[in-house]
Amino acid sequence: MNRLLGRYRAMPLRSRLAMLVATAVAVAVAALAVACWFLTRGVLTSQLDNRLSAESLSSASNDYAISLIQNCSAPNPRPIPLPGNTPLTQVVYSDGSVCANPKSAQLPVQHSDVQVADGLRSKAMHTTTDSSGVERRVFTQSADIRAGLARERVAISIAVPMAEVTKPLNQLALILLGLAGIGVVGAGAAGLWVARTGLKPVDKLTGAVEHVARTEDLTVRIPVEGEDEIARLSLSFNAMTAALASSRDRQAQLIADAGHELRTPLTSLRTNIELLARSDETGRAIPPADRKALMASVTAQMSELASLIGDLQELSRPDAVREGPLEVVGLHDITRVALDRARLRGPELTITAQLAPWYVRAEPAALQRAVVNVLDNAVKFSPPRGTVTVALDRGVLTVRDQGPGIPAEDLPHVFERFWRSPSARALPGSGLGLSIVARTVQHAGGEVTLTAPPSGGTLATITLPGAPTPPPETP
Repeated sequence: MNRLLGRYRAMPLRSRLAMLVATAVAVAVAALAVACWFLTRGVLTSQLDNRLSAESLSSASNDYAISLIQNCSAPNPRPIPLPGNTPLTQVVYSDGSVCANPKSAQLPVQHSDVQVADGLRSKAMHTTTDSSGVERRVFTQSADIRAGLARERVAISIAVPMAEVTKPLNQLALILLGLAGIGVVGAGAAGLWVARTGLKPVDKLTGAVEHVARTEDLTVRIPVEGEDEIARLSLSFNAMTAALASSRDRQAQLIADAGHELRTPLTSLRTNIELLARSDETGRAIPPADRKALMASVTAQMSELASLIGDLQELSRPDAVREGPLEVVGLHDITRVALDRARLRGPELTITAQLAPWYVRAEPAALQRAVVNVLDNAVKFSPPRGTVTVALDRGVLTVRDQGPGIPAEDLPHVFERFWRSPSARALPGSGLGLSIVARTVQHAGGEVTLTAPPSGGTLATITLPGAPTPPPETP
């Protein structure tokens, strides 16, 4: 059985569909043929029984039965010719004895025949085989026979060959068998045609998938016709290839942008290190002030590289992979820690803050990094002795600076990876900070926007849904 199943599963889908259709039609045709055969047999048998019942009531059968009884009572029984089309007839007595034509076939006496002769039953119907080996249908009915002055209760059995039923049934079976064979062959051909026609869209899809796997050409699209399951599958395939193509384009763009961003600090770092190495090789000392400036530049470039690599690692993680489980944290506490770092980076700035308690469900480390990035941008673009205003009220965190602001045409691009406005390209940074902010805030179920207020500067707004306030810690 397992071997047959293995062979079936190894067959092409088209052949399996054709086989299933042919099998289903074969079963249906066989069931109809069997039902037709049994129904016809019942009808023919019922007609034969009605004929026997009519024969038993005829005067010819009664006269023949009387002749049989008289012949059996005679000292020397003689053969009695069967008149006309009278069926095979014999008389059964209550003791089970039989009176029949000596030269005709004898019918075996059944228990039901004896019961009819005893008067326990009025009639009986059964099928038996006579002494000559012919299968016959037998109808037995009670009768009062007057032979001379005596009157006797007996049973008269009348039988006709079952060939009147079996011969038409055999012919019908041959016809049904031939029709079933033709039906199965036709069903197989129709199933194969249906399978080929129905699987044409699947063949197109298979060819497209094989083409993509062979050439990695993600521009292939399958024509969609109708609204059935095949059409839905084609739509899903087209959407998948479009998503893969977009993902590959974004990956290529990320690599190109990362290479471009890495080139500048690496070039500067290489130049500074070559100057230091050449000074050591030639023995020409660099003035202490210049050497200190070179070392500071090297340190700054290394810090920029480390920050850029960290940002790339953050953005390279799939959206489903997070730094840790979501926790209920105080956004006001995270903002307060970020403010301490911002004041260290901009000691000449005035940073004011009004923080109302607000708890959110987020990744603490990622959320703190997002807030730090927003404050870093405010510090970076603020003018000397400028003011940065921070406020948190009912889940809305706003950070406003007094910098040059962002032109209206640049606002749609501020959250794109590696995008930097022309005014910010001379400043340190990778252009990934706001992308990380947007990604972190979206993971926490919130949103972030940058706008240019009419009074100047930039206004960053982070909105996060609240979470249940954690219970106070017991001392």
